[in-house]
Amino acid sequence: MGDYMKNRTILPADTYIVINKTVLNDSDKKLISMLYQPIIGYTAVSLYFTLLDDLDKLEVMSNDLTHHHLMATMQLKLEDIVIAREKLEATGLLKTYYKTGNINQYVYLIYSPMSAHEFLTHPILNVVLFNNLGKKEYERIVNYYKIPRINLKDYEDITSSFDEIFTSVRGNSFEVNQDITKRDTNNILLNKGIDFNLLISSIPSSMVHEKCFSKEIREFINALSFTYQLDTLAMQGLVRDALNEKGMIDKTALRKSCREYYQFEHNGDLPTLIYNKQPDYLKKPAGDHSKWAKMVYAFENLTPYQFLKAKYKGAEPTDRDKRLIENLLIDQKLNPGVVNVLIAYVLKINHEQLKKSYVEAIAGQWKRLNIETVEEAMKIAEKEHKKVKRAFEKNKTTKSSSTKKDTNLPAWFDKDLENEETSKEEVEELNKILEELV
Repeated sequence: MGDYMKNRTILPADTYIVINKTVLNDSDKKLISMLYQPIIGYTAVSLYFTLLDDLDKLEVMSNDLTHHHLMATMQLKLEDIVIAREKLEATGLLKTYYKTGNINQYVYLIYSPMSAHEFLTHPILNVVLFNNLGKKEYERIVNYYKIPRINLKDYEDITSSFDEIFTSVRGNSFEVNQDITKRDTNNILLNKGIDFNLLISSIPSSMVHEKCFSKEIREFINALSFTYQLDTLAMQGLVRDALNEKGMIDKTALRKSCREYYQFEHNGDLPTLIYNKQPDYLKKPAGDHSKWAKMVYAFENLTPYQFLKAKYKGAEPTDRDKRLIENLLIDQKLNPGVVNVLIAYVLKINHEQLKKSYVEAIAGQWKRLNIETVEEAMKIAEKEHKKVKRAFEKNKTTKSSSTKKDTNLPAWFDKDLENEETSKEEVEELNKILEELV
């Protein structure tokens, strides 16, 4: 998301226009429903089709519309529409441009989906589609898009060539029009990737063709590294093993070795995609330097994986803990910042252990209460603690055990932190956590 979202929230009165950058047909719409929807979800697909419906009768450009129109049409909160839009952007179906003013303006450019062949050979999307659908449903889709093979061995090709049928003669002069509509797709962008200087320097130049690391191959390697969570050092050996006798990379072999490497590290599982960090519109506004604000910032800007790794002093979280986090994000659909608060809360009150049943019970309660922001999560955790504390006092729990309980509480409990400046030691501790930010 652009930097503008860090400082402000999109408003229903903000206007937008839709521009069709492509030519869409019924097959494209089926591609989106069958291939994209299992990855980006129904809401994002619905937004794509709603924006298409906003186009004028020429299907080129819409009139000025407000985001309130989208909210009314889709019967969704604007925050959910923003998340759906980001998923369309991430998968190349939409590009967004923004201009500030008295009323802020957006331009949404619509692009075609990839062809079935491109999608089902894509190093990221194909793997996630398989993982999300399961083998049986995935194979059904592959079979749907398979081209039937006909044995033409006994047939003769009698197709006419262009110059056999047409002859070039002198005609009128004309200028080529550059503005004619055409089918147009938009590539998936990855901001982070492999250090190719390091990777290439690690392979003897005699093994590599001068055209080996083309732009297309670099994008392919970056996509594989993202999908299978491989850093430059891990990718070096896999790339070297995938070089053929011509010094070029065998894409099929590299894809296979990356998948096998990941499955070996993850007990045979394949990766999927999750919406990876707290949405900007749910974050606390900048400018507050209290200890509370510092803690909110840490919860909001670390992914749950990064946060848990920081809590483990840099050690890799266990597969069990990672599966638990994935369940909170995907099945329980909690926002990442809220998951971080839940992790911190449970670790503190449960002797630094994430007990699955306990975590899921709290997650279920927070989901029912529609807890979406970090501050809401911190406040509900404190409220629940006070309820437990009153129950202890009612049952005449000894002062020593009560005191022991309190010493094990998260730092935001029972303290006036809104105006409390962070101490030097606390700043250093928080900075250690924030260093995990990528």
